[in-house]
Amino acid sequence: MRIAYVAAGAGGMYCGSCLHDNTLAAALIAEGHEVALLPTYTPLRTDEVDVSRRGVFYGAVNVYLQQKLPLFRRTPRALDRLLDRPRLLGWVGRLAGATDARDLGALTLSVLQGEDGHQRKELERLLDWLAEFRPEVVQLTNAFFLGVGTAIRRRLGVPVVCGLTGEDLFMEELREPYRGQVVEELRRRAGRIDGFVATSRYYADAMSELLRVERSHIHVVPLGIHLEGFAPGDGAGSEGDALTIGYLARICPEKGLELLVEAFRLLAAEPGGERLRLAIAGYLGKRDAPYLARLRERLAEWGLAAAVEVVGEVDRRRKLEFLQRIDLLSVPATYREPKGLYVLEALACGVPVVQPRHGAFPELIEATGGGLLVDPGSAPALAAGLRQLIDSPQRRWELGSAGRRAVVERFGDRQMARRTAAVYESLRRRAPVLAEALS
Repeated sequence: MRIAYVAAGAGGMYCGSCLHDNTLAAALIAEGHEVALLPTYTPLRTDEVDVSRRGVFYGAVNVYLQQKLPLFRRTPRALDRLLDRPRLLGWVGRLAGATDARDLGALTLSVLQGEDGHQRKELERLLDWLAEFRPEVVQLTNAFFLGVGTAIRRRLGVPVVCGLTGEDLFMEELREPYRGQVVEELRRRAGRIDGFVATSRYYADAMSELLRVERSHIHVVPLGIHLEGFAPGDGAGSEGDALTIGYLARICPEKGLELLVEAFRLLAAEPGGERLRLAIAGYLGKRDAPYLARLRERLAEWGLAAAVEVVGEVDRRRKLEFLQRIDLLSVPATYREPKGLYVLEALACGVPVVQPRHGAFPELIEATGGGLLVDPGSAPALAAGLRQLIDSPQRRWELGSAGRRAVVERFGDRQMARRTAAVYESLRRRAPVLAEALS
């Protein structure tokens, strides 16, 4: 198949959605499909070989200026190209870490409105490129591109598939009246799309209700990872008989780092707690720097600063090294996580996980047998779950081995690509019927 995949850059940080989109596109290419991975807003950043097309659609600077200043809705393409330069977009991306999602309501709504929004010029440019490429299927990375999707379907007449990747969390942060308007526009546009793809049954159910679309309209394709380099370490942990608990995710309140720090304090106060270590890896944006500073202050007050290492953002090599030296992983997200890519990455290295019993985590643990579930939002419950595995090396090994085996057998990138291609093919076969139903 010839597939156009519209992805969204995350402002220069390693983002789960960017990583997933690039991994999936690369695996589809390896399966023999022709794929154009089209970055929007900013260039994609991935820790694997980047298969995205050079150049950016809906460049972040142009999108912002067209939202704020009517003049830029009529500027010539030559000026737009200057504002889409990768170096400029990279600089803007670095500033994005300080942006509060609550302030993005009007812009989100405008892009969602597609041909009726202030970024119509950007949409026309994308449609012209797609018309030349002539895809058989178009995949959108998330539901905030539904306005783009309805325009693509009208212009090209090909099936349009939309990924669902955590839109509800972003919408919760929008201010009114924009939040209500965005939800209304999502529901209006959702009925004009051929199908949706979610990475978990939980999120398919949740978005079916939010978007008010039939559950059968949402296909579940579990996450997959490119397994090269993922392998168990040579006896995880730090020096001596220390045992290391790891955290690998964006450093921010919603990923639950504060809960893990509190659970670590409880564990460190118990007999044998002096041998425990906590290693924290992940992207830290400017907005969340004070959050990490407050956690560091608490650790220092508790006398635990020396037992905690903040590694920061890691590329692929350093991520693998990190996973291969820890004994356990926990990212106790306070929201209902729809993906949980870090769970598969840890299990691929034979590292068992302790995760909250909500979102996609119960499905991941059920499918892999690679960890324990605990009550969400509770540091004592998290500490108790971690304690079970701290006290039982045999149990850690059993869970880690089972998890690694499941990931290798069922959660590789090629399996994900084949399942996704099957969804595309089913929509292609149904395209005439769908076109009549959606007209």
